[in-house]
Amino acid sequence: MKKLLTADYLLPISTPPIRDGAVLVDSGRISSVGTSSDLTTYYPDVPLESYSGCALLPGFVNCHSHLELTALRGLLDDLDHDFAAWLVKLTKIRAEILDDRDILDSALAGAVEGLKSGVTCFGDIGRWGKAGFNALEKTGLRGVLFQETEFSPEDPSAEDDHRALLEKVLSLRKNRGSGRVDVGISPHSPYTVSRSLFGLIAETASELDLKVTIHAAESESEQQLLTGRGGFFAEIFDQYEIKWTAPGMQAVEYLADTGILQTKPLLAHCTKADESEIALISESGSRVAHCPKSNAKFGHGIAPLSGFLASGIRVGLGTDSMVSNNICDLIEEARFAALAARARDGAADFIQPSQALRLATLGGAEALALDKVTGSIEEGKSADLTAVSLRDVSRLPVNDVESAIVFASRASDVVMTMVKGDVLYKDGLCLKADEERVGARMMEIGKKLSNAV
Repeated sequence: MKKLLTADYLLPISTPPIRDGAVLVDSGRISSVGTSSDLTTYYPDVPLESYSGCALLPGFVNCHSHLELTALRGLLDDLDHDFAAWLVKLTKIRAEILDDRDILDSALAGAVEGLKSGVTCFGDIGRWGKAGFNALEKTGLRGVLFQETEFSPEDPSAEDDHRALLEKVLSLRKNRGSGRVDVGISPHSPYTVSRSLFGLIAETASELDLKVTIHAAESESEQQLLTGRGGFFAEIFDQYEIKWTAPGMQAVEYLADTGILQTKPLLAHCTKADESEIALISESGSRVAHCPKSNAKFGHGIAPLSGFLASGIRVGLGTDSMVSNNICDLIEEARFAALAARARDGAADFIQPSQALRLATLGGAEALALDKVTGSIEEGKSADLTAVSLRDVSRLPVNDVESAIVFASRASDVVMTMVKGDVLYKDGLCLKADEERVGARMMEIGKKLSNAV
């Protein structure tokens, strides 16, 4: 079925904005892009959907999230200053307090929040991958669900750890129904996965054509452990007699040494990456999920975004989990990314609104290797679109539409989210999820957590 969408502004991302633009959608795909006057003349009999006072963009791509942790929003904010202690408490809560139903509903809440904010695609990491996978499928969103490893830093257990991980991945792959949600694999980080397990995962990813994502170069504690300088993680390993030998390398260098960098993984954070590591990322064809708000919230610093871009690295934006960011708002993430990059000493570039929007859309699609399908408004691509209202006085006058979105808009200004031509959210109403029930479940889980923590 065909339909013609018109808006005051059309932002294809891959080409300059179009004033009074239009896009023809046919059977879930973008069939034509141009001005409203041209397309309404060419297709006079096609049903028209007008987004007057709005900008029409490709849907936002959140390339690094943990949907299953949404119910923990704000719970650990008192530990933001102590990342290692934060991780320990998070692990304990997830293992001892939340049950399977809680995690399923938590992921669903995260997906609903995402589609209300204009996100059409997630790169989601799940320790219990089924939760994020089901949430994306149920809400109609696109994405890659990366099944995460358990805590598995010891070489002797690598084969058993790999076998258990592969079983989960294959089970999820077998249940792909819509085709919108791909399944990948996530060896959590350089300090929670053994060298042997990294090697096994690298082999499996190549054999099965699995996308890979890894948290890397995220914190000073991680760098201390890997380079043999001690620190909190080293103390924990000693305390629990975990057999793990520091490689004496920085994070990205170590990942290259294990062979996992050959899979061109999506590396999350890379806050501590130096010039040599940036070169390794670029040379290997690996990508970066830039999470500026999460990085800042933990005090991890400002990642070298300009350096990544100058080196030709494909970079997308991620919110991280709602326990480490508190809100899924890719517009705010884009704004924060631009401003933080400008504030970083020695930045090679002055990030412009157009670049920030690209990071939130096509950049994220490239980071997930989905740019042939989504991320821009181009003929042949899936009609994954979002409409952002520019009517409020806080955004008027619109002298520069890209600036108006990046520097003056927010998630609450999104009025429509569409995937494959199917409207999932419009004018405050989620069309494929019971938001009232989801909210009630979040309240229930919140009470459960407050009574237990």
